Amino acid sequence: MPSPSRRLQTKPVITCLKTFLISYSLIFWLTGVILLAVGVWGKVNLEAYFSLATEKNTNAPYVLIGTGATIVIFGLFGCFATCRGSPWMLKMYAMFLTLVFLAELVAGISGFLFRHEIKAILADTYQDAIQTYNGTSTRSQAVDAIQRTLKCCGMRNYTEWSSTDYFKENGIPASCCKENANCTTEVLKDLDKAGKEVYNVGCFSLVTSVMESNLGIIAGISFGIAFFQLIGVFLACCLSRHITNNQYEMV
Repeated sequence: MPSPSRRLQTKPVITCLKTFLISYSLIFWLTGVILLAVGVWGKVNLEAYFSLATEKNTNAPYVLIGTGATIVIFGLFGCFATCRGSPWMLKMYAMFLTLVFLAELVAGISGFLFRHEIKAILADTYQDAIQTYNGTSTRSQAVDAIQRTLKCCGMRNYTEWSSTDYFKENGIPASCCKENANCTTEVLKDLDKAGKEVYNVGCFSLVTSVMESNLGIIAGISFGIAFFQLIGVFLACCLSRHITNNQYEMV
């Protein structure tokens, strides 16, 4: 039978591990809130860019929102499992953290590898979006949103609109205008006159710059959070083992 002194030495270790794990779980919960915020922000601010790249609505923001919500729930579960001191709950928490680590590691690597390839994809899809622009389709609305937000016009400049079917009937889209009051149909159909009233900067370089910078940030966050999970796995496993050993020593 283990000596009382050994049991007394185990209890402070358990208390210390509980303190660290509760603190970790609260931070873990906070990362879930951050992912939720990033997902909502991506849905609101990057919808136009994603719709151009995928030609349809993307589920990426919803994945971030779902992941964030799951982390929030399991962060609270981790706090409960730690306070309860249940070995099987702690092991379950450690297993979940391991799954989160693997998923976020894959997401981070994918984001890093594909951020440069998206530029090539956007070159084709953006050009096609301009050529098939009609002012009402999802991709047309995405083009309008980008031109208004980034204050740009066309892929490389506003003159590219002259080769589109839309230009022949309506001229350059109104989303290119600096001031809508000055952009009449007559002005928008005349490239010389339109040049003074629309944005002269092309959108493609601005779009790819925004996409690459934001994907880099998301990938970096994913990497950071992923490796952060290993700390939780280590703490949960250690606490579960010490609690189990302490229960064994008391028998």
